[in-house]
Amino acid sequence: QVQLVQSGGGLVQTGGSLRLSCAASGRTFSSYAMGWFRQAPGKEREFVAAISGSGGNTYYADSVKGRFTISKDNAKNTVYLQMNSLKPEDTAIYYCAAKVSSMRIIAAVYDYWGQGTQVTVSS
Repeated sequence: QVQLVQSGGGLVQTGGSLRLSCAASGRTFSSYAMGWFRQAPGKEREFVAAISGSGGNTYYADSVKGRFTISKDNAKNTVYLQMNSLKPEDTAIYYCAAKVSSMRIIAAVYDYWGQGTQVTVSS
């Protein structure tokens, strides 16, 4: 069992930056691929970024590529999402998620989820 506790988020102006953190319980964090997803009001949950267990491989949605960076610190059992050049369309609740083995972009295959954190970008 893995528990994920998120922190960060908040309100920022267009062009600003935020960093989200997701701390995991357990001793085998390096075995878990991690993903970030988001859900805006009235929309389905969508993939944002993913990172492999080792942290050596990453993948991004086209909408955030070049602006967001996912990273993983296995010593601290934490995954981060650095968000730069934020836009109003990035406004959503952001969720971190964990799954054993390889990273995926489909939310349904992730086994554990954080509680979600609100990110609001004002225009």
